[in-house]
Amino acid sequence: MAELVFFSGTMDCGKSTLALQMDHNHAARGRAGLIFTRLDRAGQSVLSSRLGLSTPAREVDDRVDFWEAVVGRASAGGRVDYLICDEAQFYTPAQVEQLARLVDEMSVDVYAFGITTDFRAELFPGSKRLIELADRVQVLQVEALCWCGQRATHNARVVGGAMVVQGEQVVVGDTHPLPALPAALGASVEYEVLCRRHYMRRMTAHAARAAAISPEVLPFDLDVCAVPPA
Repeated sequence: MAELVFFSGTMDCGKSTLALQMDHNHAARGRAGLIFTRLDRAGQSVLSSRLGLSTPAREVDDRVDFWEAVVGRASAGGRVDYLICDEAQFYTPAQVEQLARLVDEMSVDVYAFGITTDFRAELFPGSKRLIELADRVQVLQVEALCWCGQRATHNARVVGGAMVVQGEQVVVGDTHPLPALPAALGASVEYEVLCRRHYMRRMTAHAARAAAISPEVLPFDLDVCAVPPA
């Protein structure tokens, strides 16, 4: 039977890479699928992985109706066996309900990929509805790591070098590996994954460097949580 499966995790845990792999595996067995994404880091109408892999995709906005897209294709003689839906946290609850309807009434497998919570540690509306409706919610086994080396569980927004917990829910930014973080980030918007401990303390990699004895070495062995954030 067809399923609605939600693959979830923090940033950097390999969701888009898995989406690309699943599309390859299904297509290699002769199945016909459609790929959707929204606000991918590489631009519009593309599903990309941080490993450098990418494929064309249909860009989703609030006007997209998944039911109409699939039924329209089927009415024109096309076949749709599965959907790959990346960045599903940005989908509307109504669109998630359309995906569930496709599973139940059209027997289309839907594989959705996305993060669950935003920079405020609150559920995205799309992710919330997916958790409520999915046949399975699968947390990816590839663990993203906080700067301290512990498992990252939260997505932090960094503006001008400081973590923020207020603002619009969806703001497109960038992510940088730790060695590339500049000393002064200006007013740029970036995202970083943190363990819960350092998320609650607002202790980003940049703040940890500022608290370290040496600015070149992150204080893995120091209890930097004891240092109040500036």
